[in-house]
Amino acid sequence: MPMFLAIDQYGNHEWIKAHPRKELMERMGVQHADRIYIDTEEGKTYHIGYAISGHWFTLYEVEPYRKEV
Repeated sequence: MPMFLAIDQYGNHEWIKAHPRKELMERMGVQHADRIYIDTEEGKTYHIGYAISGHWFTLYEVEPYRKEV
């Protein structure tokens, strides 16, 4: 199961075990989160995180480091 790292606009870090939206809302003590999107130059739109209680969290999926030798 993937882990996530959420970083807000102030540089605060939150490690998320499995469910980013649910876990962030629990930690912030709220029941609503808005999605954050970005648009690319190619015209595509991507969901990149959540706006929760005045914090804009960008999500990063963390994978184990594995290098074939």
